[in-house]
Amino acid sequence: MPPSPLTPHASLTSSFEFFPPNTDEGAEKLAVTARELALLKPKFFSVTYGAGGSTQARTLKAVLDLRAAGHDAAPHISCVGSTRAGLRDFLQQYKESGIKHLVALRGDLPSGTASAGEFHYANELVAFIRKEFGSHFVIEVAAYPEYHPQAKSAQDDLNNFKRKVDAGADSAITQYFYNADCYYHFIEQCEKMGIAIPVVPGIMPIGRFSQLARFSDACGAEIPRWIRKKLEGYGDDTDSIRAFGLDVVTKLCEDLLKAGAPGLHFYTMNQSALTTAIWKRLGL
Repeated sequence: MPPSPLTPHASLTSSFEFFPPNTDEGAEKLAVTARELALLKPKFFSVTYGAGGSTQARTLKAVLDLRAAGHDAAPHISCVGSTRAGLRDFLQQYKESGIKHLVALRGDLPSGTASAGEFHYANELVAFIRKEFGSHFVIEVAAYPEYHPQAKSAQDDLNNFKRKVDAGADSAITQYFYNADCYYHFIEQCEKMGIAIPVVPGIMPIGRFSQLARFSDACGAEIPRWIRKKLEGYGDDTDSIRAFGLDVVTKLCEDLLKAGAPGLHFYTMNQSALTTAIWKRLGL
């Protein structure tokens, strides 16, 4: 299928995602990675949030460290397992720290935890943030071009996404994918439903096949059979995996940008080399 005729965007929104380090060595490595990726002039960095807020303190520290180094940074925040009072206090702490950008997610309960807390869905979190803090925060939400693995149906997942948008989301970042057609179709479906916020494709560089397969099986992101077979065939040949991965992901990004995608969001795994290589190949 040729690229969908999406509406071209005058400027691209680039962003890079990190996870919060849990050691001093990891923090030093992240600082170096951030400096290297900052040369690509992203709009912001984002920092993930563990199940049930399990990395809450480390997420905040990573965001504040990035901001202190001169980078715009947006923390992820999830609501499952949370109370309104607890979230209100935490969001107030973000506001007082000068943070104005959030990635709002439902999140997952930590293993063995029974109670989902006072929130069940991300649209409830977005509505709560808007009610309590008005327009102070720019709110990103998640989108799933291949649909959330827990969704009852494709339409049900689209309806869930629309509820997040109607609750006050400013823009969205997708789960990563390797089939551009799923993104084009998702955008077309959103347009038919009157959803007009920017939906930025999530991009996962390919470095290690075993890690990618594990992530993809967990989150429902499909690795097309031809890509999976090629990667499996390389075995432990890391150089070949990375070279093939660079070709595949660069072509995906080229197609998305030519079709009018509003930008790219890279899942960096706290590494700079693959993201930087793709960026340079794209001529950005």
